[in-house]
Amino acid sequence: MESIDRDRAVEGRLISGEGDPALDQRLSDELDVYNVAAAGAGQQHELTVKVEDEQGALIGGLSGWTWGTSAGISMVWVRADARHSGWGGRLLDAAEDAARERGCERLNVSSFTFQAPEFYAKHGYVEVGRTESLPLVGQADVHFVKHLPQVRTTAPAPST
Repeated sequence: MESIDRDRAVEGRLISGEGDPALDQRLSDELDVYNVAAAGAGQQHELTVKVEDEQGALIGGLSGWTWGTSAGISMVWVRADARHSGWGGRLLDAAEDAARERGCERLNVSSFTFQAPEFYAKHGYVEVGRTESLPLVGQADVHFVKHLPQVRTTAPAPST
């Protein structure tokens, strides 16, 4: 690790903005290098699962990551006309199977109270914390984890 001279000031200027994809990519690249070296867990890998209808239109999808023995879900969405038809659970099952195949022992996800915390609890995710008043007072970001046995404990949902 490089030595940092904390007595030497580095001059610069702060720039705030709406969004900067190039900055996001640079930060991700730099943090990947640091995190791999610090954790010794190798690179993080993306994880996606999607379901399409017969015309190829997206019914729903899940995106996340795996890294070391952990996996995380970043986003899950199911089209309004397909909600409550089992697709959300099947997306979770597929993501859990993929995480197991990659050697993951747990899966993490967060859901706002106005989104789907009951859905995750119903699928075996355990609340491990919450951030109150996010995004507004009276709401919360609920954090869940599910420990993944290396052998699936439920039968996969039938494909349609």
